[in-house]
Amino acid sequence: VGFPLGAMETKAKGKETAAAVAAGATEIDMVLNVGHLIEGKYVEVFEDISTVVGACKGKAIVKVIFETCLLNQEQIIDASILSALAEAAYVKTSTGFSTGGATPEAVDIMKATVGSTCLVKASGGVKSLETAHLYMAAGISRIGTSSGIAIIKGTAAGAGY
Repeated sequence: VGFPLGAMETKAKGKETAAAVAAGATEIDMVLNVGHLIEGKYVEVFEDISTVVGACKGKAIVKVIFETCLLNQEQIIDASILSALAEAAYVKTSTGFSTGGATPEAVDIMKATVGSTCLVKASGGVKSLETAHLYMAAGISRIGTSSGIAIIKGTAAGAGY
């Protein structure tokens, strides 16, 4: 929901979510409104996430995507707190459409902030078994990668996302 920039209206995100859930979706990935977060519009960010969670009506879980490559440490902490307060199931590092993906630092901040309140998904830039193991050891619950086959085979992943 809100791909790839997260900048769409909150009402539209709610309607998109409700339609997806009505069509049978059991998981919703939503992109956080990064502009609002950077501007310190925390009420708007919280309402955005809460609207999507509410539109799921308990029939789907929500993963909130931060685009951590665009955020500083304080903003990653703020996004994590707001996601947990809005009762998102997951916090997620990246859509894969921005300037970078998961980093150990961002994952550590997210995990330390949400504790057991939310699960953490490392997404973007996970291209090797070694990197996957690094994130698993950090306590993440899921990995998002387009290199799954290469990781399983132990071969080199492609240059793209």
